[in-house]
Amino acid sequence: MEVRTFFDLIEWTRKLHGKLAECLAHCASRHPDERAAMLLEYLASHETEMEKMVAAFERQADAKAAHTYVYDYIPHNPITTHLVCDDHYAKLDADGISAEVFDFHEQIISLYQTLKGKAEIPEAAELVQSLLDMEEHETKRLVRQVERMDDL
Repeated sequence: MEVRTFFDLIEWTRKLHGKLAECLAHCASRHPDERAAMLLEYLASHETEMEKMVAAFERQADAKAAHTYVYDYIPHNPITTHLVCDDHYAKLDADGISAEVFDFHEQIISLYQTLKGKAEIPEAAELVQSLLDMEEHETKRLVRQVERMDDL
């Protein structure tokens, strides 16, 4: 998907969360380790929740901000993660799964931080700040929950 406007960015981010959720869920039933399978299920449900949160931004975004162009400010492939629904995550241990998912979120946070500094109109800056706040909050919540699973 070509990201040209902030609306495209939101839609693209939503699809990334959805695709990651699909891949994690796909691997949950295939993972031989029960702990890792439970982690995959939890992460998949969290990514599905995030997909819905990002979708809310699509519906509620200020029209002026949503149609502001961003294609000059982002790299062509700003997020790198494994989003092919093969058995990739079923081959990783729990730490490897967590590391990849956390890295995915850090890349999105980094992208939003970059865009926040380049937004040319206040409405776009507010939109990116809201997306950034949501992503940071949900990533922190995800990290805490995964750490709690490790304590069990």
